[in-house]
Amino acid sequence: MKTVKKILAVILALVMVAACFAGCSSSGGEDPAKEEATAKVKVIDIELSDEEYALGVDKDNEELLQQANDFIKEIKENGQLDEICNHYFGDGEPVAVTSATEDSTKDQLVIATNAEFEPFEYKQGDQFVGIDMEIAQAFAQKLGKELVIKDMKFDAVVLSVQQHKADIAAAGLTVTDERAKQVNFTESYYSASQKLIVKGDNTQFDACQTKEDVEAILNGLDASVKIGGQNGTTGQAYVQGSEDFGFEGLNASFVGYDNGSLAVQDLINGGVDYVIIDAAPAQAITSAINAVA
Repeated sequence: MKTVKKILAVILALVMVAACFAGCSSSGGEDPAKEEATAKVKVIDIELSDEEYALGVDKDNEELLQQANDFIKEIKENGQLDEICNHYFGDGEPVAVTSATEDSTKDQLVIATNAEFEPFEYKQGDQFVGIDMEIAQAFAQKLGKELVIKDMKFDAVVLSVQQHKADIAAAGLTVTDERAKQVNFTESYYSASQKLIVKGDNTQFDACQTKEDVEAILNGLDASVKIGGQNGTTGQAYVQGSEDFGFEGLNASFVGYDNGSLAVQDLINGGVDYVIIDAAPAQAITSAINAVA
């Protein structure tokens, strides 16, 4: 949910070769010493969770689920998934995707997304860009269908598929048991995590080496402390607690936003004390904000 900096491209590309072997994963950023000296905000580079992203398919369409699983297996094996990830984490160039107009008389694949989650889905003018969008386009082409992309709030994405208003949810969607009651999940294509964002001059977490170190500090916060995040996402579940996600929750208060960028901007403005969002969008958002003079 913002543009990922393409610095140290060769190193990033090598990282992607390994990370995409079982499903692509994020990496990136500028030289740490240089970035920290001028950063408005920074990501604490310690994973707070272990998640898997997958596509959510209409439960009444078992054939589409099988086709999607076959496709994901294929693009993992033939390197196409690596190539798509390299467009955002390496030296490749993102490929913009154009949505067709929904028409029930045509053979179409309808995707529900929330285009506020760079590098997985975002917009450039009237076109859609991102890892999920390129996967969706390639899948539609494989099926010989027109691609229709419906952009909506994240909270509505899974529900729209459950209500048969879309065929597939593609929105950096973390697999959970609760969501699996609403959609059928494909095989995972991406390994994700939550990360903490703080102001650039914050030294509170500098000595942290592990997830437990960060959580020891977070667990000591009280309700007067505000942590921002995107509504309906894993970050909200991490702060508020969720049996479905396996999070005990924090004593700090959660403040929800329509997207991660708004949360980070409010961090800069003093509206919240921290932000917790997915790792790849966290890097994209902080890189974009810190790049603005």
